[in-house]
Formats: sequence, C-alpha cells, structure tokens
Amino acid sequence: MSDVLVLNSGSSSLKFAVINPTAERVELRGLCERLGSNEACLCTDGHSQALPGGDHTAALAALIALLSERGLDASLVAVGHRVVHGAERFTGSVPLDDEVVAAITACNHLAPLHNPANLLGIAAAREAFPTLPQVAVFDTAFHAGMPERAFRYAVPGDWYRELGVRRYGFHGTSHRYVSERAVAMLGLGAEHGVITAHLGNGCSACAIANGRSVDTSMGLTPLEGLVMGTRSGDVDPGLFAFLQRQRGLDAEAITAQLNSASGLLALSDGLSNDMRSLLAAEAEGNAAASLAVEVFCYRLAKTISGLSAALARLDALVFTGGIGEHAAAVRSRTLAHLAVLGLHENPAANAIHGADTAGNIASAESRAILVVATDEEGMIAAETLAAIGS
Repeated sequence: MSDVLVLNSGSSSLKFAVINPTAERVELRGLCERLGSNEACLCTDGHSQALPGGDHTAALAALIALLSERGLDASLVAVGHRVVHGAERFTGSVPLDDEVVAAITACNHLAPLHNPANLLGIAAAREAFPTLPQVAVFDTAFHAGMPERAFRYAVPGDWYRELGVRRYGFHGTSHRYVSERAVAMLGLGAEHGVITAHLGNGCSACAIANGRSVDTSMGLTPLEGLVMGTRSGDVDPGLFAFLQRQRGLDAEAITAQLNSASGLLALSDGLSNDMRSLLAAEAEGNAAASLAVEVFCYRLAKTISGLSAALARLDALVFTGGIGEHAAAVRSRTLAHLAVLGLHENPAANAIHGADTAGNIASAESRAILVVATDEEGMIAAETLAAIGS
C-alpha cells in the first residue's frame, strides 16, 4: 500500500489524482470544478457527478465515495497538497500540522490568488482524512537555493528584510520533474546545465545547474516574467504611476488587469488567451492573433537567453506544459531566435513533438532540445512519501 492522494485546490476547483509513485502508476485522475455554483461537478474517466452548490468539503465527500466505490480508499497512505507559496520559511516539502497551516496562512499576502485556495483544500482534506498523514509540497521550494544575486531586487533593503520582497519563483515542481527527466534521457552526469520552459496559461522558465534552480523568470508573485494567457509578465514599474495619473486607477485595479486582462488575451485584442485558438486565427490571417504569438515567442526566447547567463554550461533546453508540449509552431518560432545559443530544431521531429527521437527535437548540430510531458502530480506524490519517511 503506497497510494498517495494528490490534491491541487483552486478557489473554485479541486484537481485530484491517486498515484502509486513506487510503481509509477496512476490509479485515478480527475477534477471537481465550478465549486460553489449550481454547475459544480466531479469529473473523471468514466464518471461524472453533479454537485450543485457544492464547496471543497462536498467535493471531497464525493471523492471519498468514489474512492470507496473503486476500492482505492484502503490503499491510501497519505495526502499530498500543492501549495503555491512557502516564502523563505519552507525550502522543502513538510508534513502538515496546525503550525505549518498557520505559517502557510502567513504567506497569503504573497500569493493572494493561490494560497487561500490551497488552504481550502487542506482544511477540507484534514477533516475528511483525519488519520492520514498530509504533506504540503511548495511551488517555491525548488527555487529556495537560488543565489542572492538572482533573488534580490534592487530596492531598499528593509523591503526585503522586513517585508520579504524578493524573487521566489514558481512552477518548481514541474521544473524539477522535467529537468530530472531530461538529465536521465540524455545520460548527463552530476554536472550539467538545463533550461526548462513551463508553458501553459501560466508560464515560467528556469535555469538549473547540477540539479538545482539557480534562476527563474517569476518573482515575488507569479505575475513577473514571461507573457502568459491573461498575465502581462514583465512591465515597467512606472506603469503604475502613469495609469494612476492618466486613468485614475489605483494599484489594486492595475494589478487586477495585469493578472486577468493582459497577456495573450490583451495582445490579441480580446480574441483569446488560448494559444490553440490564436494559432488557428493566425492561420486565417488574424493580425492581432499573429502579434500575440510573436510577442509570446520573442519574449520567451529573450528570457531563455538571459537565463543562460546563470549557467556554466548548457546541455539542453526543455519544453513542457500544455503549450510547450503541444504547440510545435511556438517551439519553432521561439527556437528561431535562439541560434546564438547553438539551438536549432529538426523540423520533422518538432512537428511530431519529438515522439520518434525520445523527445529530442534538435538538429544534428544543435544542443539537445527536448519535449517532456510534465507530471507535477507524480512529483508531489513522490515528495509526499519522502516527507513521511515511507
């Protein structure tokens, strides 16, 4: 018995998976979505259940019933929770208790869209599974060892010392997983340099030296860095004062628009935040969609180039996430800007996602370029077992 229930709780959703990391086997995977509304439901392969008005507690009750129905409840040994922000307090995965929950709550101001939602799932799961050990696995933990030159902002020191204003980085579980897979796939030794690009509705890139994150694109919040689905990524900080003067907007209103009304959605003039839709529209001649894709790819290439400065060597570039794994055109257009790093695609391999070359889409003269499917749930399950000493 070594099944782990992995929970990734959002404000109105609860992703779940039952995974045996020892056997590398997924027993169940699904999603409870639209929680709190009349359309709330639990969905997994071969099963859909309406949960009208249901919250996270109701979702977990339905999930427990499903686990029992499928005979999976008796095999669970722990629950692993994705938690977005652990600040400097948490540099690795930790078993949950009241003190840890309080410390996670104290980080809410650093990730107000994520940590409170994560805590909803934690509270519901601790009530639903009172006898099972539960573990928090932090997005920020993989980046906790970044050197100070990478994580400090050039701002007054008391902002850092008293308020924790620094770069933390996110998507750490994904960056760790795909970089470890890349090292194994290429047979690299203990000394290596890899850049990973996690590209979905949220996007970040990471420089990894000898298995450790040494720099990354996201910062104090998940808003910094790359262009994303609805997030702007990097902007001039002077934009805040400018918009206050010109539009009368306060900081909260500006931040809200940078998070939910910017990125691909804004660049495409409101057409879509979904790369698939934008590529289809571009093929039909939509100029705004074309601009959105081009800015996304250029900014990604620019960031990858910058992250190379953190490495003594570059062995591979790795694409992952929904866009990174499935959008060959995005990979191709990004790589067109990266010849200076010795990165050149094999167009035929790239067109089929590297499937015939063990994920490598590089040409013969290029450094390795891999497409690796991420498995954050699998990594959370493995981290959970490690944290409870199982």
